[in-house]
Order: sequence, then structure tokens, then C-alpha cells
Amino acid sequence: MSRTPRPETTIRSEHWLRVLVNKRPELPGAKVQRNCGWPVSEKITWVSPLANDEYAEYRDTQVLEKLGITPQVPLAEFWPTLGPRWDALGRSSSGRALLIEAKAYIEEIVSPPSKASEESLSLIRQSLREVKDFLRIKSEHDWSALFYQYTNRLAHLYYLRQLNSVDAYLIFIYFVGAPDVTEPSTASEWQAALRVVKAVLGTSKHSLAPYIADLFIDVHDLEKT
Repeated sequence: MSRTPRPETTIRSEHWLRVLVNKRPELPGAKVQRNCGWPVSEKITWVSPLANDEYAEYRDTQVLEKLGITPQVPLAEFWPTLGPRWDALGRSSSGRALLIEAKAYIEEIVSPPSKASEESLSLIRQSLREVKDFLRIKSEHDWSALFYQYTNRLAHLYYLRQLNSVDAYLIFIYFVGAPDVTEPSTASEWQAALRVVKAVLGTSKHSLAPYIADLFIDVHDLEKT
């Protein structure tokens, strides 16, 4: 399904992201402004996951619809159905599109290889090779294997920006000090883990980097009123 309603009660990154989007929606704004070079007047309006929308998460063409995007290149030509289900979606006051991936503990970074069918995997690998070539990535690591979640998110940023001329941004939110995980992570621990991931994938520096932000948000800030 392209729209997936979520349970009323949840935990870890899904819980903290809901708190962020629904109760402290302004909190990431300054961090995104600083990381992406936005003017201070630029504000974010969250599209999902909203309390009045069953905290639904979106994927495939419904992501484009929720963000008000009419693609020049059909998504089906770039990626098979049942693609990434985005943790959150947003729009800025000037029309920028935000794709959000959130995590609360470091082990979540180590995502498994794609489990797509052979037919779907063929298209996925073709598109990932296209992205690697465009970014001039020298790493020979198979992007459909370990850390696949990171690479497929990056591929969708490429799809929007390069193939469809959409002013899109990919925002990774890493929660610091989450009390409902076994080993709450610090910002420095997240940063160290991300350096490893990017070194393996060859994505430490590339032309889409200005449109990607890593935000480290302390859960204690979410509880302040």
C-alpha cells in the first residue's frame, strides 16, 4: 500500500518523530537552515506523520502526491513499487520538498540487502548504478547490499532533483539520548558511525551533498514546552 496508517502508540524513532512533527514542528527548522543554507525566513510544514491522518506513512507515487509533485519522469521507470516508506514528509514555505528518515539507535543504520524480486531488483540495481555514475562514486560496494536503506533514500533524492528538477532535500534525523532504546546514542557516536557508512559507500563527498542534512536532535528538547 502507498499509504500505511500506523498504530496509535509506538516506540523508538517512530514515537520521537511523531512528537517532533506534531508537538515541536518548529524544532528542526533552524538546524535545516544551518545545514542547507536556507534563509531564516524559511519554515517547514509537515505533511506526515500527522495525528489527524492516523500517523500514516507514505511510499511510491503517493509521496509525490502528498508533496504536490507532478514528475516529468514517471517513478515506475526509475524504481519498482513498494519502494521506500518515508518516516516523514514536509514542504518548506518556498516549496522545497523534504524526505525524512529517522533513527533512534545506531544499529538501525546497518540495514540489510534489498529483498526485492529478481525483476524489481534488476531495475533497482540499474538505477543505483545510474546514481553512482552521476555522483562519480568510486566505491565498488554493492549499493543494493549492506546499507541499502541509505542508498535507496539517496537514489530518490537523485530522482527528484536530477530527473525531475524538484527542489528536494533528504533529511536524516538521529535522535540523541532516547530512553526507550537499550543503548541511547550521543551525537558524537552517531557522527562516528555515519563516517564509517559513508566511507564504505563512497558518499563522503558528492554533488548531492548540499541537499542532504544529518540532524542530531536530543529527545529531552522534545519534552520542553
